[in-house]
Amino acid sequence: QVQLVESGGGSVQVGDSLRLSCANSGRTFNVYTMAWFRQAPGKERQFVAAITGGSGSTYYAVSVKGRFTISRDNGKNTAYLQMNSLKPEDTAVYYCAARKGTLAITTTTSTYDYWGQGTQVTVSS
Repeated sequence: QVQLVESGGGSVQVGDSLRLSCANSGRTFNVYTMAWFRQAPGKERQFVAAITGGSGSTYYAVSVKGRFTISRDNGKNTAYLQMNSLKPEDTAVYYCAARKGTLAITTTTSTYDYWGQGTQVTVSS
């Protein structure tokens, strides 16, 4: 019932910015918590940020807090990840994820029901 499609990845230099988008086909987009995860080659998939559907409360991994901003536009069924001050360690495939529920944020991959195909972000020195 839900399909997620990420876009906006690319190759940038240290200090640059990118904005990722995640289009959600779900009919009731506002009832889903949306999140971003990332995975570097040979590494486990890691939590980046999440936003609840009801209140729009946000939560960030320590590594990106202050640099990244997650947001959503329920009218467009789209979630975003604004990434500023990018560092080489931000290089990874970024995945959009969704889970049912709007009251609490989770940070583990197993709690999310739907996943996008991923979009590559490469940050060069």
